[in-house]
Amino acid sequence: MASIAVCPGSFDPITNGHLDIIQRGAKVFDKVYVVVLNNSSKQPLFSTEERAELIRKVTAHIPNVEVDHYQGLLVDYAKEIKANAILRGLRAVSDFEYEMQVTSMNRVLDDQLETFFMMTNSQYSFLSSSIVKEVAKYGADISELVPKEVEAALNQKRLAGPNV
Repeated sequence: MASIAVCPGSFDPITNGHLDIIQRGAKVFDKVYVVVLNNSSKQPLFSTEERAELIRKVTAHIPNVEVDHYQGLLVDYAKEIKANAILRGLRAVSDFEYEMQVTSMNRVLDDQLETFFMMTNSQYSFLSSSIVKEVAKYGADISELVPKEVEAALNQKRLAGPNV
């Protein structure tokens, strides 16, 4: 049986930390679906389609990665694509409590779906989409934090208006 993982997130925008987890996950699983989900507690800068397109651009070199977006529960998406795993990155201990709650709820909803946690590369342990957006807002150099396509998209948003 093929190992199929879903790597979910809001990815607003995708960072080098996210990309690191996706690349490493693609070495472990036969297929990795990177799925953009909406987090109702966040106001996204990029539309769902824009986020998915940015991810497609920066993962185009990874043959076993597919990018999608979904409105609904992650476990329902996983069932639709016949995934047997969820792939999540952990930056620090502070991520663990939240991820444990989400994983426990997913286990209640589908006890056949396993969650795999991958520790982020230490150079990205501080990195979040929120931090990237905040520093990009002021025109700071983010070239070490995000792929060049994301940097260009953030700069375009910044120059277009005060919402970044």
